[in-house]
Amino acid sequence: MPTIRGRLAVWYAVAMTATMFVFAGVIYLVQRGQSFAQLDSRLRIESDLLAAMLGESYRARDSVIVRDPQDGRIILRPDVAALLEGVPGIVMVLGGEWAVVFLSPEARALPFAASQILLDATGRADPAGGFGLVDLGPPAGQVRYDVRRVTEAGGQVTAVVSAVSTAGTELGPQRLLTAMLVVAPFILVASTAIGYHLVGRTLEPVDSIVDEVEAITDGRSLHRRLAPSPTHDELARLTTTLNEMLGRLERSFLALRRFTADASHELKTPLTVLRSGIERSLTYPGAPADVLEILEETLSEVNRMTELVDALLMLARADEGRAPLHVETLDFREILEEVAETASILGEQGAVQVAVEVPARPLPLEADRSRVRQLLLNLVTNAVKYTPAGGTVGIGSVVRDAVVVVTVRDTGIGIAPGDLPHVFDRFWRADPARSRTGQRPGAGLGLAICKWIAEAHGGSIALESRPGRGTTVTVTLPIGHPAPSPN
Repeated sequence: MPTIRGRLAVWYAVAMTATMFVFAGVIYLVQRGQSFAQLDSRLRIESDLLAAMLGESYRARDSVIVRDPQDGRIILRPDVAALLEGVPGIVMVLGGEWAVVFLSPEARALPFAASQILLDATGRADPAGGFGLVDLGPPAGQVRYDVRRVTEAGGQVTAVVSAVSTAGTELGPQRLLTAMLVVAPFILVASTAIGYHLVGRTLEPVDSIVDEVEAITDGRSLHRRLAPSPTHDELARLTTTLNEMLGRLERSFLALRRFTADASHELKTPLTVLRSGIERSLTYPGAPADVLEILEETLSEVNRMTELVDALLMLARADEGRAPLHVETLDFREILEEVAETASILGEQGAVQVAVEVPARPLPLEADRSRVRQLLLNLVTNAVKYTPAGGTVGIGSVVRDAVVVVTVRDTGIGIAPGDLPHVFDRFWRADPARSRTGQRPGAGLGLAICKWIAEAHGGSIALESRPGRGTTVTVTLPIGHPAPSPN
């Protein structure tokens, strides 16, 4: 199962099933053993009683056996036999050479073959006597017997055999085992449900920790901490460890942001000085052509560095919550018209056809004009940059459910599926031409800035693309006042 709770419940059910089977087996064996012990005790008492009766009869009559007048066999005296008739179970009295001199009514009811089997089994018994188990077949089945050597009858009787069927003895433990197996599924279902509930109750703090950690999704939420556990168990240690880890991460992120902001701020002044010096040098009369070419290349690089520093400074301030929006009520059509002018110039330079659909009616929007314009210009610049000559770029907008949905489509080279999860990461570029001398120069911060602007206005941005089929970027901006961005 996919959850710890489900897996623990399954293992609990497996353990409970194994425990019940072992318990049932042990109870069955113990009950069966006790039943056989009681049966053996009964057989021993009967054997001793038979031996005592034969000994008493011998002392009273000087003989306990006579010869049968009909067939001449040696049998037990009728008056002695009458005494033994009342002993329950299978009783056999054996004379010399293991000859049968008396059979109880139950013994006489046995088939001849069954009697012979019992007689043979007792003949193989220990000379001192003892217990045994033999299967007589139907209808008697298995019987437990006891062979008792008799010395009290003057040698006229060798042994007495007491036997009884084990069916009744086996029936009790079997019924107990059957009852336990019938009840076992209900106990298993009930115990599994209780175990599932108890595991859920036990893991509730873990779910709470997971929810709180999931809420800390980025570097701006690292100031949050997990609620301390009132217990002193493993979950309390986990909470403490996670809080300590969040503290270390927060300090690392703050140091990184501070360094980025400070470095970007410190680089702005020297870059401005460099650009001013290069621009003055370009206007110096009489400068050689090769020097002017080098100065133009240098100025281009300085401008690129200036844009990169500005982008880094803006993102660093945004991460620290020091990039507030200047929200005003505006007509979104005005921004689209400004973007359309710039997009047409970019399209002419790249031989790309750009089409911007401006709504006919006013489209009021509460937003930061410069930031929204920057958002759209970044998207259009990317679309034109990655669209080959002869391709098209289209910008459209529509109002849907109190939000403005802006769509930027192009017929460019597209993005591979494996690259889509990273397009909004800083300094990441799907284009292999990552160097500043590539055909599509850039720093990989444009989409990261677009994502921040959209989310700062309470909106969102999404990108869909297929290699060779182009890319579609969808931006949603709420018409009302944007929610404050998280710090």
